[in-house]
Amino acid sequence: MKQKLELTWAGKDEPLLVEPRILLYDEKNSHGAQNMGNLLIHGDNLLALKALEAKYAGQAKCVYIDPPYNTQSAFTFYDDNFEHSLWLSMMKKRIEIIGKLLSEEGSLWISIDDNERDYLKIMCDEVFGRNRFITSISWQSRYSRSNDAIFSISHNYILIYAINPDKWKVIRNRLERTPEQAKQYKNPDNDPNGPWRAIPWDAPNIRPNLTYPITNPKGIVKLPPAGRCWSRTKEQWDEIVNSGMAYFGKNGDGAPSYKAYLRDAPKIVPNTWWSHEEAGHTDEAKKEIVSLFGKKSVFDTPKPERLIQRVLEIATNPGDLVLDSFLGSGTTAAVAHKMNRRYIGIEMGDHAYTHCKVRLDKVIDGEDSGGITKAVNWQGGGGYRFYELAPTLIKLDSFGEPVISEEYDADRLAAAVALNEGYVYQPDSSAFWKQARGSEKSWLFTTTRTITAAYLDSIAQDLGEGEFLTIAATSFAPELAKAYKNITLRLIPQMLLKKCTFGVDNYNLPIVDPPKVEDDEELREEGGYDDET
Repeated sequence: MKQKLELTWAGKDEPLLVEPRILLYDEKNSHGAQNMGNLLIHGDNLLALKALEAKYAGQAKCVYIDPPYNTQSAFTFYDDNFEHSLWLSMMKKRIEIIGKLLSEEGSLWISIDDNERDYLKIMCDEVFGRNRFITSISWQSRYSRSNDAIFSISHNYILIYAINPDKWKVIRNRLERTPEQAKQYKNPDNDPNGPWRAIPWDAPNIRPNLTYPITNPKGIVKLPPAGRCWSRTKEQWDEIVNSGMAYFGKNGDGAPSYKAYLRDAPKIVPNTWWSHEEAGHTDEAKKEIVSLFGKKSVFDTPKPERLIQRVLEIATNPGDLVLDSFLGSGTTAAVAHKMNRRYIGIEMGDHAYTHCKVRLDKVIDGEDSGGITKAVNWQGGGGYRFYELAPTLIKLDSFGEPVISEEYDADRLAAAVALNEGYVYQPDSSAFWKQARGSEKSWLFTTTRTITAAYLDSIAQDLGEGEFLTIAATSFAPELAKAYKNITLRLIPQMLLKKCTFGVDNYNLPIVDPPKVEDDEELREEGGYDDET
């Protein structure tokens, strides 16, 4: 029997059981245009991620998360003092669902520090497969030195995974040159084509047809250095000379090279060291937060907008979907909005209202002048829809029996039961009992009333030839369960609890979207909602 190398911890193999929840549209707290496909969700991110899975599986182009680092220290807005194994279990459950939400061209970026970096890497290797690991970015999060530390910590990490590394290598974006990198190109001879730099004409791998004499302006004949050859053919060198791109050094007596112009230079391949000059630092991030919320409302570990901008520049294009399930102060959503990406942000704390919402509202209203605003010429606009994670569907009454929570109205209950049973919630306008469709002639009807013989007979009369109906109800007489071959009766709490008992983890519930409005067709085209919701 082959044994595998793995990381183990207490609770690692516990099944992923997530109770069914619905995301409830909150019109009051939504802001701006509602058809942009942007969502801000308040609630536990594990439950919210599962709720998103049915509609958004395979759609996220980039997931960036900045989870608690388990640093054993107190933070103002969240508890970062998880016991080690609990932290790993918490992360594993969320990473597993995130993997299902990523598209074939998608990538996962996780900010982390030394406390859990290596354990997180091994755990992600198990969840995704080591072949999907891309690299580990070292980000210079601090530029000052801590003289009271054993070692002054200057950087944090970003782990990167891709669903399809070979495809991602092709589709991921290169970066624009920074002003510092552009300084490599100069124009000492006032070339009308602009700044340039000299590229040597010699290359490795000796080939007979790439060894030929080249005469420089001083009349000196040059051959390739020992063990090398010219990079291209004689005919190609002649083209370089005729175009005025040949260069032999400042005095005209050097080895042959050619001019490569800045205007023609491709974007650069990202590297694994991100300096604070290029990607910002923690002090910059805190100043951004202070400018938005004041000094009394500063997060301990915010990320600068320039850092998230660089992630999204590499991993996404305008219109792509970005997900952050540890939204914190809302940085990822704010940057995605300014960069014209769609986004879903999830935050469970009250700062979903006090920080995330406030920040996004300012971005939309053109009142956020900080961060990357000037760099991307953001002027305001757009919008998002706000969702609340619904309360638990099943609770215990005073006798310890499972009952439906009174906080669920008829529509929410029907939507929850529908997707939990594998149906599409799609109420029919002509028949009240056609609430959800399973197939062309299969339907689901959810009701809180007691099913009587007369009520069942009235529904049966409306069933067409070959149609089948499942009725989910709170109560019915046992003898009615077999009254009709094409009608199945089931009790709502038991039908949900049965799946929990047997460890089935497919509790994907739909998003209950806002009522359809006159510009419904426009919303569909923009991705606001679809027929399956």
